[in-house]
Amino acid sequence: MDYKSAGVDIEAGEALVDDIKPYVKATRTPGVLSEIGLFGGLFDARFPGMEHPVLVASTDGVGTKLNVAIMAGKHDTVGQCLVNHCVNDILACGARPLFFLDYFATGRLERGVARDVIKGVALACQQNGAALLGGETAEMPSLYKDGDYDMAGTIVGVVEKSRILNGAHVKPGDVLIGLPSTGLHTNGFSLARAALFPSYRTDQYVDALGTTVGEALLAVHASYLRVIEPLLDAGLISALSHITGGGIVGNTSRVLQPGQALEVLWGSWNIPEIFRLVQHAGDIADEEMRHVFNLGVGMIMIVSPERVDEVMRVAHQSAPFIIGHVTTA
Repeated sequence: MDYKSAGVDIEAGEALVDDIKPYVKATRTPGVLSEIGLFGGLFDARFPGMEHPVLVASTDGVGTKLNVAIMAGKHDTVGQCLVNHCVNDILACGARPLFFLDYFATGRLERGVARDVIKGVALACQQNGAALLGGETAEMPSLYKDGDYDMAGTIVGVVEKSRILNGAHVKPGDVLIGLPSTGLHTNGFSLARAALFPSYRTDQYVDALGTTVGEALLAVHASYLRVIEPLLDAGLISALSHITGGGIVGNTSRVLQPGQALEVLWGSWNIPEIFRLVQHAGDIADEEMRHVFNLGVGMIMIVSPERVDEVMRVAHQSAPFIIGHVTTA
């Protein structure tokens, strides 16, 4: 008996590391002090020009969106979703990304699948200016079935202490400005799959979607870093809410102060067709849809009334729209 006969192929893992080295190298930033293959990733912690740098970290996964990727045999987008989700989470605190660490676990390592996933991670790191500093690939045949895999990621970013966004500056009368999502992003897939897949296939084209069900569900989770960066630099945003599990109200309530509430103008924006398809297929109530999904709003900027016009002007290429305001509870 040997390790390979027990289900773990060390040579395949080493070959995968060679496969992904060019992708990882492309994400290298000036702060990186190590090469792939060490026991840890090294990053220079000096931040010239910052008076009081604060590190911001977040860990997440992409949930059962992975089931859709496996069903569709398409693995090059979920890695991008993972990175962008994490970028948006620390962005909601006012932070810019520094580096990313990924974890990929599977029952039996399929090099092509793992390579596509990690290639997507590296691509999104490059697009967001984050270094892919390290990661882990685990082959666990007793825990995952052949063909199954899971992934998670950790991001570390930095923000000037005086520019941290934590909701402290939110006031009644502030305006909620939404930025459009690309679809479900990385939340609500257990409900969406339960609703859709008794009746639809991932490769089934739906006229209302203009694409297949699989392509619509696997649309890459948008990163809002580039559109929001100049707004942060100009001090135009009071708070940010990344719309993930819990929907618009659940997430945005996290940055409100005691005695504050939200008035959301439901129906004031166009909800993407993928949500209508899910709702109809599963006969899901409006309240449940609002509680589970982003409904086409990926990020909410909370802005004081006198800054709304400027924010709308700076962010116009991202098609922002007003969806409500902050009130007293």
